[in-house]
Amino acid sequence: MLFPVYWMVNVSLTPAALMRRTPPQLLPLTPTLDGYRSVLDEQLPFLGTSLVLGLGTVLLTLLVSAPAGFALAKLRPRGARALTFTMLVAQMVPGIIMASGFYAIYLSLGVLNTLPGLILADSTIAVPFGVLLFTAFMRGIPDELIQAATIDGAGTLRTFVSVVLPVSRNAVVTVSLFAFLWAWSDFIFASTLDGGGRHQPITLGIYRYIGNNNQEWDAIMATAVVASVPAAVLLVLAQRYVAAGITAGSVKD
Repeated sequence: MLFPVYWMVNVSLTPAALMRRTPPQLLPLTPTLDGYRSVLDEQLPFLGTSLVLGLGTVLLTLLVSAPAGFALAKLRPRGARALTFTMLVAQMVPGIIMASGFYAIYLSLGVLNTLPGLILADSTIAVPFGVLLFTAFMRGIPDELIQAATIDGAGTLRTFVSVVLPVSRNAVVTVSLFAFLWAWSDFIFASTLDGGGRHQPITLGIYRYIGNNNQEWDAIMATAVVASVPAAVLLVLAQRYVAAGITAGSVKD
């Protein structure tokens, strides 16, 4: 599993003259940073766009999925089971089918090749997962805690913001992390809905290096290494919260 990651780093440091050597070098004996110079010269705007896209997707996902999860877990509205089943089915729909539908809608609305449109599309992948996870987590919050807030005069919104959200930190971190990673690594929506935009994510930046007659593998792999760093750092920092958030609701006391 780790060998492709190692090979990615190895190729990113390999000089272009040795790229097609047979047998290939298992270690970069004569390393070069030309690929990383290409990243700094050409890929920083793509990385910046991906960062904005990821953070925007996280924000929109939390704004929608956290209140929805609270409603399904504690307010128990009519049709809750049907809605939950619908979100499960929505996660099974292939991304290319959703991208085709979004393309037709965005074309008529005039929002193709825009960041807000891409953020909305990426959020449709993260929101169902977020709602299901928040619902499972918030079901474990004692009803007595919510009743105590109600007795103190807090309304539903105040209870959600001041009581429920603070104790749902693990779920918030987990949903945020997965939403960011999905938006950061998205290629289908990006190529379909933002292929001609001025601001394109890093996945399209890597794709631009690949052509029929020109494949700058050192630059491609260097870009992939740099693009992997934020995801790796986030996973390391949030692994404790993710483990707790994913297992929430799986065991009944």
